[in-house]
Amino acid sequence: MKDFKNCKLCEWRCGVNRLEGETGICHVELPEVAYTSLAYILKSYSITFLGCSFKCLYCNAYRISQYPDTGWIYRGYIEPEKMAREAFEHLESPLAKKIGAYRLSFTGGEPTIHTPYLEELVRIIRKFKPSIEVGVATNGFTTVKTLKRLLEIVNFINFEIKAFNDETHRNLTGAPSEPVLRNAAYLAEKVPEKVRVFRTVVIPGITDREVPMIAEFLSEINEEIPYRLIGFRPNFVLYYHRGPSKTLMDELVKKCKEKGLKNVNYSGYYPLKIKDPVYYLKKLGCPPPRNCGECKFNNECRVTLMEPWLFK
Repeated sequence: MKDFKNCKLCEWRCGVNRLEGETGICHVELPEVAYTSLAYILKSYSITFLGCSFKCLYCNAYRISQYPDTGWIYRGYIEPEKMAREAFEHLESPLAKKIGAYRLSFTGGEPTIHTPYLEELVRIIRKFKPSIEVGVATNGFTTVKTLKRLLEIVNFINFEIKAFNDETHRNLTGAPSEPVLRNAAYLAEKVPEKVRVFRTVVIPGITDREVPMIAEFLSEINEEIPYRLIGFRPNFVLYYHRGPSKTLMDELVKKCKEKGLKNVNYSGYYPLKIKDPVYYLKKLGCPPPRNCGECKFNNECRVTLMEPWLFK
């Protein structure tokens, strides 16, 4: 992992020696793991890394992305060999079989700032399971060299474009948009089969006006490329900023398609209607009034959701 000695993995190109405790914009030394989980949506064993090359005002994982400044304590550095074995064992577990988890995914924070570590981990786990699928979720702020290295080890990429306009992007993330758009164009044109999805979080009054521009940008490269709009939920610095309505999300999908993109959808909107607890319990099949001590489903609790946003 010699690349950490003069780190230029992302477009900040700080050149710090992370092996000796120096840190750049991301404030990260050696790669550290926040936590790991079996992720129902991606059907994967997900490894969540600490640190990020952005400082997004609306980050829903700011305790992870802005580590160590937030003061939270996580798992820390884990040798790639140990992490690979752990991932393999969990993917062979009964719970993984139950939810259909069969692949490995990297998220964060921003996992691409740890690319040499990812490469080593993937090399090791593929000794145990040569055909395993590997994916990464990224903000796209890598150098071209780093992006090409990632493409050598991953099967799919979830790529978030925060904004199109440079000033908007800088105000939201603290970073320029050009490298992100450059990398998005490269993926959409050269390796569209590895793009699981491009995505943008819809923040009313901020990124909603950016969405049609991003759609037009993508459609001019590849009109079939998948684009997903994610409804903003108040978080971090934008804790008191309202989220998008269903009407707005529907309108934006329509505008994206008018720009030429064919594969556009969305998830999430705000505000949700207020409902009492019994509504949710009935949806789950959990009989009210609850009595966990006598429940016949206690060994397979229906309230334990793999991903809470699946339930509306």
